[in-house]
Amino acid sequence: MNFDPMWLALSLVISTVGLALFRYGKKQTRMPQMVSGVILMIAPYFFSDISHMVGFAFGIIGTLYLWTRYDAG
Repeated sequence: MNFDPMWLALSLVISTVGLALFRYGKKQTRMPQMVSGVILMIAPYFFSDISHMVGFAFGIIGTLYLWTRYDAG
């Protein structure tokens, strides 16, 4: 595990976004948001490189965006 201050800060931000998505999905009973939230909460444990972690988070959020737009349209 990496203890670089930037890595710690970004992992905290990504996990917090994941928690917010999970809570929103649970409250609104929306499965895509719940799944994305859980993935974002646990993702920082698997990445030691900042760029990979941020890229993965943007990928998950982008996938969620496309998934919800496809369902709505």
